[in-house]
Amino acid sequence: MATITLTISALPAHVRTARLMAATVARRAGIAATAIDEIRLAVGEACSRAVAAHKLHCPTQPILLQLIDGAGAESTAKADGGTPGRVLRANGNATQRFEVVVSDRAPAKDTEESTNHTSPLLDGLFLDGDETPPGGISGFSPGLGLAVITGLADEVRIDPSDQGTIVRMSWPVAAERAHDPSSN
Repeated sequence: MATITLTISALPAHVRTARLMAATVARRAGIAATAIDEIRLAVGEACSRAVAAHKLHCPTQPILLQLIDGAGAESTAKADGGTPGRVLRANGNATQRFEVVVSDRAPAKDTEESTNHTSPLLDGLFLDGDETPPGGISGFSPGLGLAVITGLADEVRIDPSDQGTIVRMSWPVAAERAHDPSSN
């Protein structure tokens, strides 16, 4: 199991670097070609959200990006353990994962605005007025980015706290790579 750690400054230009690194490492990890764009987009959303939060709360603090290739993992871990690069047992089959972890140091409170809408399905996605929120698209809440990540990644875990937010995303390694030890 290999882990690549990338530390980026809270600058929008560095989000592109994070996306490119994630796509490159995912390809090397054996992720299916059809999932590479999803990984690139999910990492871009997570890093953009972290950059916007850092600009408001801690602009000099770095954002941590970890790319974890679980293809070389030998041991198994509990599914609820949250171990990076883990091999999960589902119905007796081993599933190796490629995991991306984006950690910021901005407090989770005050990074998203709440609104009142009549439709619960759209609640929190639209903002009143023309002001663009931090980390959001004009007229949309920054929580939309987290919803996009949830739709793109195979597994997502978001852990907000007063010390920062950790966004964990993972995708299965392609079956032929997971069972072929010579593909390393």
